[in-house]
Amino acid sequence: MSVQYGTLAINGLWKNNPAIVQLLGLCPLLAVTGTVVNALGLGLATCLVLVTSNTAVSLIRNVTAESVRLPTFVMIIAAAVTCIELLMQAFSYELYEILGIFLPLITTNCVILGRADGFARKNALAPAFFDGLMMGAGFTFVLLVLGAMRELIGTGALFANMDLLFGPAAADWQWTLFDDYPPFLLAILPPGAFIFTGLIIAIKNVIDARVERRAAAKRAPVEKGSRRVRVTGAVS
Repeated sequence: MSVQYGTLAINGLWKNNPAIVQLLGLCPLLAVTGTVVNALGLGLATCLVLVTSNTAVSLIRNVTAESVRLPTFVMIIAAAVTCIELLMQAFSYELYEILGIFLPLITTNCVILGRADGFARKNALAPAFFDGLMMGAGFTFVLLVLGAMRELIGTGALFANMDLLFGPAAADWQWTLFDDYPPFLLAILPPGAFIFTGLIIAIKNVIDARVERRAAAKRAPVEKGSRRVRVTGAVS
């Protein structure tokens, strides 16, 4: 089956984005995006699991019995999540503690199992790997945008505590909008996550509608030149 990599990229990043189109994985999306560093940490973990599981499923697609297909996929995903957890415990333990239960819950993320069963088991290694990468990148991008909106409006700053993920060298990455910014708790609390997620979806829908109108205008036939008009009857 021929696979268009450009189509996979557009679908993962925009047209079929798992977070704002398929609306999958909303639990971690809404729960841990209070700051950019939390969003980035969970996004990278999810992306790595997507790539790993898609690759592994594609490799064993021809030797896996139909009766044990889904349990096998879940075991692969759980193993990948366990490896990611161990890596985070070793290199960014504080961020691992902050993300808490939402790291092991990646195993139950419908995005990952859906791509493994719906795409990776039907395609070769390279397309499966690329699909996982694009879907993970699209999910991570939405996490980052949501985290940036909530952190900036909620605290008046961006990129706080980036050293939790990138080490002491990132301790000075924080950008402060106002020195005496009063915290806006609604943005930081769960209701803010719902509000800003809805705003992101609305913005995407507006962009899609404008693009579709322009495409429809280009497809409309344009008549050029003059047309002959036939006149019947007596003319005095």
